[in-house]
Amino acid sequence: MSNTEQHLKRIQDKLQHLLKLYAALQKENSKLKEDLASAQQKIVVHQKNADELKQQVSILKVSTGDMSEADKKEFEKRITGYIKEIDRCITLLGQ
Repeated sequence: MSNTEQHLKRIQDKLQHLLKLYAALQKENSKLKEDLASAQQKIVVHQKNADELKQQVSILKVSTGDMSEADKKEFEKRITGYIKEIDRCITLLGQ
């Protein structure tokens, strides 16, 4: 084999190796994207659960009367927000 042929053979071998590495990286990247999407979905679910638990704590505080002034004001703000949202929905339904 001539020197040029050997050089071409080494280039082809290196190219094949790089293509294998590229394919492996693409596969890993795809898996990581799937894992990320799954983790983001879990975060959304956990955030919803945390919000629901916070609401339950607020309801329990109201029902037992163990609310501080700051908690009462926050609760009143939340109720006012709900009422405004309900009024807005009623207005939209009436149109």
